[in-house]
Amino acid sequence: MKKPIIIIILILLIDQISKIYIKTNFLYGEEVLVFDWFRIHFIENNGMAWGAEFGGKTGKLFLTVFRLFAITGIGYWLYSSVKKNAPTILIITISLIFAGAMGNIIDSVFYGVIFDTPRNAVATLFADKPYGTLFHGKVVDMLYFPIWSGDLPGWVPFWGGKPFTFFNAIFNIADASISIAVGILIFFNKKAFPKETEENN
Repeated sequence: MKKPIIIIILILLIDQISKIYIKTNFLYGEEVLVFDWFRIHFIENNGMAWGAEFGGKTGKLFLTVFRLFAITGIGYWLYSSVKKNAPTILIITISLIFAGAMGNIIDSVFYGVIFDTPRNAVATLFADKPYGTLFHGKVVDMLYFPIWSGDLPGWVPFWGGKPFTFFNAIFNIADASISIAVGILIFFNKKAFPKETEENN
């Protein structure tokens, strides 16, 4: 378990340090241009993909609790894979998924009780008057890659003639960790699951 633990700790450290730095140094919505195609842009969301929300505080609580159950399952998957001497690539991808999920869970569980959200000022860590309650924290996002922006041709279905940005999602290190892991599993499926692949053949 040494290698998975090292991967998880490194991802969590990078993820949380970057989030805490952004939250305590950036105004909400503030943006820094790094390259034309890469910007640091501070936003927050309740933790669902693409910033979606449902059910208000109750929905947020349900989502956080669901994530806690999910991370338990992922942790068991990782532990059992190590015990079964699963391929290294599978163990690495599960570690990345676990670290990414845990990174956003930390935001959802704790950020509401350790940060404030002042107007026209940066947030304070371990604030006297935090903005939320336990399990109701918001996830910090900051990585923005607007690789291309412009008006799409009129012949394009649904979006033709309208302004369009690729890629317009704003995410964080934890999200990137999960996305990279999923990409590895898709492209290296046979190496990650050799027995299943042989049985299917």
